[in-house]
Formats: sequence, structure tokens, C-alpha cells
Amino acid sequence: MRMPEKKQSTHPSIECRCDAFDSAVQVIDGLMEHACRMRASDIHIDPHPLETVVRMRIDGQLEPIGTIRRQLHEEVIARLKILSGARTDLHAVPQDGRFRTKVADAPYNIRISFMPTYHGENAVIRLLPASFGVADTFAGLGFTPDHAALILKTLRMPNGLILATGPTGSGKTTTLRVCLGLKAAEQISVMTLEDPVEYEVPGVRHVHIRESFGVTFASGLRSALRQDPDVIMVGEIRDAETARTAVATALTGHLVLSTLHTNSALDTILRLAQMGLERYLIAATLKLVISQRLVRTICRACDGTSGCIACRGGGFIGRSVVAEVLEIDDGLRDLIIRGESAASVRDYVLNLGFRELCRDADEKVEWGVTTRDEVLRALNT
Repeated sequence: MRMPEKKQSTHPSIECRCDAFDSAVQVIDGLMEHACRMRASDIHIDPHPLETVVRMRIDGQLEPIGTIRRQLHEEVIARLKILSGARTDLHAVPQDGRFRTKVADAPYNIRISFMPTYHGENAVIRLLPASFGVADTFAGLGFTPDHAALILKTLRMPNGLILATGPTGSGKTTTLRVCLGLKAAEQISVMTLEDPVEYEVPGVRHVHIRESFGVTFASGLRSALRQDPDVIMVGEIRDAETARTAVATALTGHLVLSTLHTNSALDTILRLAQMGLERYLIAATLKLVISQRLVRTICRACDGTSGCIACRGGGFIGRSVVAEVLEIDDGLRDLIIRGESAASVRDYVLNLGFRELCRDADEKVEWGVTTRDEVLRALNT
């Protein structure tokens, strides 16, 4: 691997110097070890006419780290396909694969997506740590004590619907993973329906939804009910059928966790109504909505002012949740059933102390967790 000559990384210390790598095995092992050291979540291998560009997503930001000689590109892709169980004889269609490995003695679940492009097959490698440490708690993710208490309170309920909302990459799945870990520790039956399965939680039965085989979230959820679960996590509510099935499951005495793409907790109520759910069903089943984003956190070694080796000169290291957590109480249920305006609902919850996303972000800035510019970047994406 040689370094790019025209465009240099903004943080030279993230560069992966693999000039001596002459084989696909050396390239992949070197990239994986480097990604682990940099705490990268993804490795992008992008073919270009003269070289293959490698980038890594570190703390949510995609950073260029070097290039692979074009002659090695096909060998690298073939090696990744062998490792992940993808077909090496297919080059014109997208494929997905996965495998488990150890990187620097730490266990990882690796997921790879292959996509044909004009200059060859592109690969994106997602590194999922098998153990999370501090991120096994809401405090470790960055939730404030009052938000964590609300989530824990709702998780103790025997039935109902808990939704985590926000754009792609906002940490929804990680938040639900902590919820699942807490429920699994209660020695009850916990199942998930996911596409794909990202994090394996001890004591949880994970089901991979395969829509290409006719297994959808809605049909998988109906089948899962015959497995006698107490808690079910549905990876995503994508359509009206899945929403209605999830609500019906919550009505029959199950605790259902899922994700939804909305911009705020209050928008979630309107979104469910737009999907065709009757308001009385929303009021009867919805217990909690967690709307969240991720912001980069200021490096403690240099206070983010000058940059240092720990933060690779960027001033940030790691990420934290900024969130709003909406509890559905009796008064809010009445407003939902009556179809009150969004303004009326907002006024009601604000009077009860509901803290909107921007306010939680402001507090993180005041506490020195992150910066104003980083908050503006995260909330405007």
C-alpha cells in the first residue's frame, strides 16, 4: 500500500503506511489492525482507474488513509469474499458477507458489503466489537441521568412499544442493544428481527430477516410470536404493515422495541398516524420515544484546543449521544386520541419538563462535552 500523492489526510497520524504489503492477506490484516487502533467503524475500499483509495470512518467522519496498488484490488476483493462467505464468481451484482475474527486480541464481528462500480467492485467493511465495555450502559453512551432513568422505568413495563428514532448513523441500534442486554439479564425470552444482525447480545435469539426470500419484518414478527417471546426487537418499522403488526404485538402483552426514521420524538406520533395507525392504538401502545444524534466529544488530553497524539490532531475523540426522551403519560394519551395539533402537544410536554434535542445538545456544550460547531453539524444532518 502506498500513500496518496495528491491529497493528504487532514490528520497525518491516521495514515496507514503499508508500503511493504505485497499480498491481499497482508493488506487486509494491516487495514484491520489499523482500523482497530483508530477506533474506526468502517473501512471503505474504493476502486479508481489508477489506484484503489482506502478511507476509514472514525468518530463518524470519513478519513482518507492511503491507497492500494490497482494490481492488488481484485485479489483483495476475492480474499474478502472468501473470508465472508460471498461468491467469488459473481462480480456484477451486490453481495453481503460476514465473519468473526480477532483484531489485536479483541473479538470482532465483521460485515462486508460488495457493490459493482464502473472501475471494479467496491467493498465496505463494518467492524462491530463483540464486547462494548462502558457502552453497555446508558451513561456510557452519553445519556443524562434523567433520560437514563426514564428509559429504565419504561423497560420495566411488561408490554408496550419503545421507539428509537433519528437518521441513519445516529446510534439507534446501539441504544437498543443496551436495552436488550438489560432485558436478557432478567432471564426472560428476548428475540430480535434484524436486517442484518449487527450486535449479538448474550441470551438473545437473533433472527436475520431476508426479504429476498419473502421474509419481511411483518411476517417475521408474526412467526416470532409463536416462539413465546417476552420482548421482541424489530430492527426497523419501514411500512404500515410492520407498524400495525408491531402495535398488535404490543397490545397482546409483549414489550416491543424498534427504530423509526423521524427528526424528533414528537414527529414520531404524527409519522405513526400517517402510516395508517388509528390514534387510539398509538395512545394505547406507545410508551416511550428516544430521538437521538451523535456528536464528537472533546479530547480530554488536550481539551480540544491544540490537538495531540490521542486525538490525531483533530481535537475530538469518541462520540456521545444527544437526545430527547418522550414519555407517553395519561395526559399525552388524551391529546393523541383527540388529535390535538402538534403545537398543543409540544406545549403540553414542555410544561412537564420535556427537554428537546437542541436543549440537550446545548447542555453538552455547557458541560464541555462537545463544541457548538459540532452540535450544529450533527443536528443539521
